[in-house]
Amino acid sequence: MKLKLYFAQTLIILTLLNSCKNETPKIEESKPTSTIKYAHGFDIIKLNNETKLVIKLPYPDAKEYLNYTLTKQASSTKNTIETPINSIVVTSTTHIPFLELLNAEDKLVGFPNTNFISSEKTRKLINQNFIKELGHPENLNTETLLELNPDVVVGFSLGSNNKIFNTIEKLGIPVIFNGDWLEETPLGRAEWIKFFGALFDKEKKADSIFNIIEKNYLEAKQIAKKSKNKPTIVSGGLYKDVWYLPAGESFEAAFLNDANTNYLWSNSKGKGSLALNVENVFLKGKDAQIWISPSFHYSLNNIKDTNAIYSKFKAFQTGSIYSYINGKGETGGILYFELSPTRPDLVLKDLIKIAHPELLPDYQFTFYEKLK
Repeated sequence: MKLKLYFAQTLIILTLLNSCKNETPKIEESKPTSTIKYAHGFDIIKLNNETKLVIKLPYPDAKEYLNYTLTKQASSTKNTIETPINSIVVTSTTHIPFLELLNAEDKLVGFPNTNFISSEKTRKLINQNFIKELGHPENLNTETLLELNPDVVVGFSLGSNNKIFNTIEKLGIPVIFNGDWLEETPLGRAEWIKFFGALFDKEKKADSIFNIIEKNYLEAKQIAKKSKNKPTIVSGGLYKDVWYLPAGESFEAAFLNDANTNYLWSNSKGKGSLALNVENVFLKGKDAQIWISPSFHYSLNNIKDTNAIYSKFKAFQTGSIYSYINGKGETGGILYFELSPTRPDLVLKDLIKIAHPELLPDYQFTFYEKLK
């Protein structure tokens, strides 16, 4: 009996020792982290001291993500960018305010169609010849670009087959696609400042700036809710006999909703523009109280002379038409197109001032103005 008990005890001890021997120590794995809250087109992933810049929607209907590794060390590996970058070429005026907010406009060495840039700060650099003219965005001057040899070219594209950017990459200059223009919400577009923050190694600064913009936007949205009135809105205007206006799921419609207005096409489908005939727009919008963004018309007389039906809208008769095209830079660039994606808080306040002036009595327009 004692012998059986001995063998039993020995078996248990050996089993325990074998189990301890084969047990692997637990290692806590790092979890990927992201600070992106609103944007759907890109992400910044931190994992094991590595930063991945992921472009989820580089162009419309993209099927694959574009991944870039951001590193502090020089590397010849494709899609690996050494940060902070010291020189950059961007191809959209919407990128200029991001650079300025990050105090990185002095890193801009080239731009296509520099006349479209409105900002006084960057225009000064252009006038001092620090920023070179690169021609048309779809046919960049590759000779000048090669001389500049920027660390990165930030481009935008309508599809995967972009000849000019393929050529630039063959020259050995990295190209990163920026899809901020495809975002569906105002704050989603503004959050792309973090894209540039990652490239310039200014992520904390980018986060801080965006947090302020977000706070201002959400506070303005709450202010708009205080009004019990929701004025009816018609938007857009004719271009070659077609009336273009924001679809109900577009970021422009989101602005009008957040400003607590009754946009008459808010229930329409689509994330871009609606293309309608003038009769349909007149039937639905003739009694709208406010007319926003009447195409490229700059005065009431200009609107009246363009098409007789315009003067039959109630908003024309009451003079309640507001446009953003009169705010221009010294070479004709429209400030709204450049700055509004970065500062949706200011756009929203403009719209609240238009729809509910009593809520922001001391606020001065940034983009919009009433046509005279």
